[in-house]
Amino acid sequence: MAIATVNPTTGEVLKTYSPMTGGMVQQIVDRAQTGFEQYRHTTLAQRSAWLHQVADILEADRFQWGKLITLEMGKTLKSAIAEVEKCALVCRYYADHAEEFLGDFAIATDAQSSFLRYQPLGIILAVMPWNFPFWQVFRFVAPTVMVGNVGLLKHASNVPQCALAIQEIMERAGFPVGVCQTLLVEGAQVLPLLEDSRIKGATLTGSEPAGAALAAAAGKNLKKTVLELGGSDPFIVLPSADLDTAVKAAVTARLISNGQSCIAAKRFILVGAIAEPFLEKFVAQFQALRVGDPCLETTDVGPLATPAIVADLESQVKKCLAMGATALVGGNLANDQPGNFYPPTILTNLPPGCPAYQEEFFGPVALVFSVANLDEAIALANSTAFGLGASAWTEDLEEQHRLVEELEAGSIFINSIVKSDPRLPFGGIKTSGYGRELSYHGLLEFANIKTVWVQ
Repeated sequence: MAIATVNPTTGEVLKTYSPMTGGMVQQIVDRAQTGFEQYRHTTLAQRSAWLHQVADILEADRFQWGKLITLEMGKTLKSAIAEVEKCALVCRYYADHAEEFLGDFAIATDAQSSFLRYQPLGIILAVMPWNFPFWQVFRFVAPTVMVGNVGLLKHASNVPQCALAIQEIMERAGFPVGVCQTLLVEGAQVLPLLEDSRIKGATLTGSEPAGAALAAAAGKNLKKTVLELGGSDPFIVLPSADLDTAVKAAVTARLISNGQSCIAAKRFILVGAIAEPFLEKFVAQFQALRVGDPCLETTDVGPLATPAIVADLESQVKKCLAMGATALVGGNLANDQPGNFYPPTILTNLPPGCPAYQEEFFGPVALVFSVANLDEAIALANSTAFGLGASAWTEDLEEQHRLVEELEAGSIFINSIVKSDPRLPFGGIKTSGYGRELSYHGLLEFANIKTVWVQ
């Protein structure tokens, strides 16, 4: 697969890179190991200072980095700039809290002294996706380097300039060479890296097949992994919900990153009498969306990242329509414009067995289901193999309790859209993956939690 920047708005190939050879990759791994052996002895105060400098660089040049994100994967410039700002936030969070999180944790036993000490493991391999090309990486990098590990980044092949920029930012901030390095390699070169004893763990955000392949290779070599995979998040609206607030949030939740987000709301489950008024307002807001150049302030939805994503989404929509679904908005791919554009679409009357029930729709397509009561809503929400996030809208406290208790997902948001926050652990269950990123829990995923007993 080519490693190239292809502008998704125009289809123009802007820059290409030759994949690194095996010898080049080994040099990078060698450098990482040498870097780790020195970096692990740096103080938390020094790491914190460097990470604060990373945040400063991100914020100062946020327009530059935002334009690069938009150029490579097509999200709107305003959302790309917001992504960069969020990266600065996660850097500051770990720079400010790592000393508290990583201090020795005393546990009373019959020893004279017993405690936990948190120490780094070594080189951690990160296989990252294109849909949040800065955020996905920095939410890995920030905790990883604060623990004292070093990172190897294998980024998606359509965002090579973002990958190289992240390494540049880390080194400009003062982190030693070898602490954060980019591997411009093809997918087939990734799994053999896990056979190298110096690489101690791996994390992947991406598809289920990619996650399964990485986990299998890591398991064979007894390496720790964290996986954040696909999602088909439910967005449940009950009759007591604030209708206008829920509709506005639904549009936002479906169109995160032009609809290309694992935690974007995808299945809209409307309960009872609220279905008709919700759908009326939902359709009106979708019809008003402006599709076009993502660099324009007026654009709501830009292009999808690649032609293959457009083709996959179009195939899913066509299958649903052929089986009896109804398109209230969109549903027809326009072929008269350049770029990877797909029209915002709302599908209803989705028949059992169609792709909407079990597949992830990665683009601006909302799947709407109407059910009679909360029991049916929870059953439908839980009926997929995915379990990443869930959003539910109700002012009824008993309904809120049931939703929190019974929805099968790694996170539940009541009267809010699903989002990641540095202060809260993030991850999924079922085929949406395992392990946690962010917060205190994410910091310790790639740490040696060493038990110390002194008699």
